[in-house]
Amino acid sequence: MMTNAIERRFEAARYNSTHVKPVTPETVWERRISNHVAYALLAYTGLQIFVVMGAIKGEGMSILPYLGLVVLVGLVIPLCRRVEKRWQTLSRSDASEATLTVAFRSDRLGIWLFAIGFPFAFVALVKGLAALF
Repeated sequence: MMTNAIERRFEAARYNSTHVKPVTPETVWERRISNHVAYALLAYTGLQIFVVMGAIKGEGMSILPYLGLVVLVGLVIPLCRRVEKRWQTLSRSDASEATLTVAFRSDRLGIWLFAIGFPFAFVALVKGLAALF
């Protein structure tokens, strides 16, 4: 009986292995853009903590700025995931290396400009609105 159950499991495993699609390994381009996205997200979060929180810190601090910080970071994560998904399809397409290189440089520049620029732009916006009211 025991041998029968083990044989059935092995047979099921062999059957399933022929029906499961193999996972395509990530390409060099995906790994490179994923690294830039991860490091830019860390830089963005650090700047949000130190620049934005430092700028909006005031008397009678409430939890509202901290919730805003969580929302700002939470809104960026789907954007980062969208960039990574774009590169999954782009790098596995029939695009030439020259096309991928140009797209990579463009996306890398955009990622870092946003990661570094948005916290400062957000502070400028908040300070500008505070000056109006």
